[in-house]
Amino acid sequence: MSDPTDDGPEPTDDGPEPTDGDDAHDPTAEDAPAAREEIDADTDATRHEYDPDAEHAFPDGRLNEVLDRLESDEEVLTYLEAQNVNPVARKGYNDHGAKHVEIVRDRALRLYDLLKSGGVEFNGARQQGLDEADEPVIVALAATLHDIGHVVHRHDHPYYSIPLAADLLDDLLPSFYGVADRVRVKAEVLHAILCHHTEEQPLTLEAGVVRIADGLDMERGRSRVPYEEGGRGINTVSSQAIERVSLRQGDETPVQVVIRMNNAAGVYQVDSLLKAKMEGSLLEDRVQTIAINTHSDGQDGNGSIVDKIEL
Repeated sequence: MSDPTDDGPEPTDDGPEPTDGDDAHDPTAEDAPAAREEIDADTDATRHEYDPDAEHAFPDGRLNEVLDRLESDEEVLTYLEAQNVNPVARKGYNDHGAKHVEIVRDRALRLYDLLKSGGVEFNGARQQGLDEADEPVIVALAATLHDIGHVVHRHDHPYYSIPLAADLLDDLLPSFYGVADRVRVKAEVLHAILCHHTEEQPLTLEAGVVRIADGLDMERGRSRVPYEEGGRGINTVSSQAIERVSLRQGDETPVQVVIRMNNAAGVYQVDSLLKAKMEGSLLEDRVQTIAINTHSDGQDGNGSIVDKIEL
């Protein structure tokens, strides 16, 4: 199946490192200045990176063991470097390598943690007869390996990722699981990888988390390399408008994603790319996304076009 972005604008993976923020009311279009002030304060918070020593809303012991293994596995680390050559050096797209994977994994675990805090029950591991502790393992492994198919080609890369990830999982999982459980964990990880960037819709919330987290890698620094080298595609230019993305508890939904942009061009990232990731993720009603144009008072000439959009 064709990747819908190869012949047109690149849809999904541009972005940021995770950030924390305090719970906050839903900004409204009528209160744009206050909303901008609130988001300014929110984005001063320390960026979120997964901390194995922090308190989480899920059992994290098994996850932490798996992460330790991933961070020292030479074959995995080499794939994460090699998978960046085709999209960046040869196609001129934004980063799809180790940094992208780190960001997506951190965001996926942050999103998963917030959903668990909000009482959301995940179905992937449970329906396979696995433990709750296996849910974050599935999320982390899928987030880590979702883009390795780029070593073959950008086009249809999720499909190439499946056999490559399967081989890596066959080496990784025996250290943590018996035969039956590792087959089931492997199945769930491969499902999440396939659904992150194709027309195949997730059938599990674990897969939905990875799909959305991939779309949340959109901050401006993430496209700086191709931008400075002359890349001016809509995905690169629009991501230059995204200043910060933060994930926090929502009032009406378990998760609120707040996106701060300084230019109306950022609407493409939110309304086209991220919206496509949200649709069919099984999490549409659990994740609220609010994007604010922080220069909508006319400082950049775009205030009359977009002040706020909400998914």
